[in-house]
Amino acid sequence: MSKRPIFLLFDGHAVIYRAFYALPKLTDPQGRVVNAAYGFSRILLAAINEFKPKYLAVTFDHHKPTFRHKEFEDYKAQRPEMPDELQPQIPLVKEIVKVLNIPQFEIEGYEADDLIGTLSYKLDHNPQELKADKKLLSIVVTGDKDLFQLVDDNTHVWLPGRGRKKDTEYDREKVIQDLGVKPEQVVDMKALMGDPSDNIPGIKGIGQKTAVKLLNEYFTLENLFKAVDKINSGSVEPSGLLRGALLTKLQGGKEVALLSKKLAKIDQDVPLNIDLSQCRVESYDKAKVVDLFKELDFNSLVTQLPGDQFEVDVQQALF
Repeated sequence: MSKRPIFLLFDGHAVIYRAFYALPKLTDPQGRVVNAAYGFSRILLAAINEFKPKYLAVTFDHHKPTFRHKEFEDYKAQRPEMPDELQPQIPLVKEIVKVLNIPQFEIEGYEADDLIGTLSYKLDHNPQELKADKKLLSIVVTGDKDLFQLVDDNTHVWLPGRGRKKDTEYDREKVIQDLGVKPEQVVDMKALMGDPSDNIPGIKGIGQKTAVKLLNEYFTLENLFKAVDKINSGSVEPSGLLRGALLTKLQGGKEVALLSKKLAKIDQDVPLNIDLSQCRVESYDKAKVVDLFKELDFNSLVTQLPGDQFEVDVQQALF
């Protein structure tokens, strides 16, 4: 565990969806389906107990279209509607977060990723705006590897385990090991190969292995297309990776690759005006949470709840 104070940032909808599809259908005593709410709560409490954060916040996607839909009408168009059994669990999750006294944020026109990216960027480059400690380490809890693009010395990503796969914390080296590219190259990789889950087109016929090879040689999308443009102008001959069928794909794919990069890149300039004191982990009414968990039949999670202020005061008095 890091010795630095930690800001735990929860990617709300990503974790909700991960829990919904990972767990079997669970119902509370009233017959409501609660598998996503249960899984979210379990992951949230596990992360709190694992990292013991100084600051904590949950971000959610806004239900209205984002700026990406304006750039590309078909962005996420292939995604099915939210399942009927999941829809009513979203407000339930928000209620759980509220009862735990955790601040939650969502802004029209942006995704949760963008809010997380903005907070991460400000902590890195302008911590005084958030009235933040410069030594903070941000830990992003998500089920979405798109957030690997944010990873640096001050931001890590924590993917909750699923099945036999354990919880995993990703720093720079772990991202490189997992994807074959550096965090700052993740967006360029997505631009080349696309992302079917978000309907980001990429260049048809280019997969992850080829994208990784290209970026290992040319480092950035811009450098790659500078080399392609030189071949197009006749100033250099096709060679190495830039020849044959792959060259043809790249020659016809520049425009869609640049659009795909714009869609895949997390916005780190969201108009989010907060200071970090709003996100400080504060005491909460444990009795209210216990009552809610018992109502939902989340009894197994009660023992995972952090101590309330009374319990903390007792511990301090004893030790």
